[in-house]
Amino acid sequence: MPSANAVIADPVGLHARPAADFVRAANTFASTITVTCDGKSANAKSILQIISLNARQGATVTLTADGPDEEEALRALIALLETPGAGI
Repeated sequence: MPSANAVIADPVGLHARPAADFVRAANTFASTITVTCDGKSANAKSILQIISLNARQGATVTLTADGPDEEEALRALIALLETPGAGI
């Protein structure tokens, strides 16, 4: 079960529209994906759980994936989080 860190680049953090875009992207993968920020964990495929993390710009999050496309999922979601204006 690989994991990787990402720093949130979007100016509004991982909230509302950016969170919805992130969840939409996470749902394209078969793997189970967990996001951890400041000791709180959330299912990457749940908009309510992602918003509850209250992850702001500059926050470091850890993504963990488990499943058939785990490496691909981590690469894609980290790129999404670390690229300002990349759809999230």
